[in-house]
Parts: sequence; C-alpha cells; structure tokens
Amino acid sequence: LAIDLDPQGNLSFSLGAEAEDNYTMYDVFKGNCDIKDAIQCTPNCDVVAANILLSGCELELTGVGREYILREALSSVEDEYDYIIIDCSPSLGLITVNSLTAADSVMIPVQPEFFALEGLGKLLQTIRLVQGGPNPDLTIEGFVVTMFDGRTKVHNQVLGELREHFKDMVFETIIQRNIRLSEAPSHGKPIILYDVICNGTTNYLNLAKEVLEKNAL
Repeated sequence: LAIDLDPQGNLSFSLGAEAEDNYTMYDVFKGNCDIKDAIQCTPNCDVVAANILLSGCELELTGVGREYILREALSSVEDEYDYIIIDCSPSLGLITVNSLTAADSVMIPVQPEFFALEGLGKLLQTIRLVQGGPNPDLTIEGFVVTMFDGRTKVHNQVLGELREHFKDMVFETIIQRNIRLSEAPSHGKPIILYDVICNGTTNYLNLAKEVLEKNAL
C-alpha cells in the first residue's frame, strides 16, 4: 500500500491513481471516510491518493491527538499488507509528524547538496521529538543518496561527509542521475517496467535488495 502525503500528488500520478472524484488522504484526515474507502487498486500497487486540498489540512485539524490520526486510520488495514510506504512532502508540519507517528521506520532521501544537509538536521530534530513523544519505537531505516552525479566534486564531498558522520546508516546503494528515471512517471510506469536495463532500474533494484536484507537480519 502506498500512501501519498504530498499535496502535489506526484506519487498518485506516477502510480496511476486518480485524486479527482475519489476519496483522498484529505478525506481520511478530515474523517469524511474510512481509509478503506480511499484505497485505489492500480496495476502497480494499492494507493491512497492526495491532491492540493491536503496542503490546507493542517490548519483545519484541531483538538488533542491530531498527530495520531494516520496511525489510527492505518490500524484497520495494516495486517492486509506486507509493506505500507508513506510518501511525505519536504515540509515538517503536522502531516509529516502524523507519518512519523504511524511509521515503524523512516527512510531519508538526501540530495548531495549542502543546503540539503541543513534540512537534514531539522528533520532529524523532528524525528527525535517524535521518538521522545508519540512514537518511541520509530527507527531510521537509513539515508539514501539520490540524484548523485559522480563527476561533480561537491556531490562526492557531501557523500563522504554523510558516510563519515552517519557510518552504516547510509545505504551502500546510490541513486545516480538518470534521464530514464525522469521520463518514467510521465508514462505512468515504474522505472523497472519503463526501462529494465537502465542505471535507474539497477540502482533501485539494488536498494530494494539492501532494504530487504537489512530487515531480514
């Protein structure tokens, strides 16, 4: 099950889920429907879509326990799936806190730029707050370096600093810049179906194997 928590709805679009005329994560947060009513079955996986309405949701949610809404919603379907993947926006508001409260672990994509490292510090602070409050069992699955260009000095420098500071918390697999990765969403296909032999497919297959091996330990 894929949960789209980004108001831009890129995950929904990429997987072929339709946010119009269907219940979305906005409706789940507002209590307009049960999450089961918002699940769409696509050829790739089950999806709960998102659209721009979600961007105003934080201002509309009031009362005690707002950070537990997603966890409570997922409790009715969590036994039906091997994995529930929650895609968050880069913001650190209430919606993201909901995702961290509901999750077992968090995988953090890092673009190898110095401004991204600054944002990483703020995210880690938010994770620590969640660990100290609503979800003490939350763990960091690891850091995934994305959009990497080995020809640039700054990318190699940032990668080195990440590995030095976070050690084995940084996944060995690096997602390299690849034009086929950029093209795949516009065709409504995951990269493995769009171009099975490109570097993007190899990178993500290796990442999936690394995640599965880590969770098997």
